[in-house]
Amino acid sequence: MKLFKKVYWLIYPLLIIVFMSLFDLVYTTDNVILKIGICSVIAFILSPRRKIILTQTGRTKQITWMFLKEPISID
Repeated sequence: MKLFKKVYWLIYPLLIIVFMSLFDLVYTTDNVILKIGICSVIAFILSPRRKIILTQTGRTKQITWMFLKEPISID
């Protein structure tokens, strides 16, 4: 989990690259803007989110992701 805390921000660009390569295999198009737009929206939906939660001890940052069972606190 320590590695995930450090590189969670890299997941979004990696998802865009993966979806662009899959999009090329399934559907070939010359419109690059459309391809980037579709892949960016899908990657944004599947990427992890960083939230600031107010607790009794103060503010804590948490990373939530649909593939994790429970959130990870950064601070």
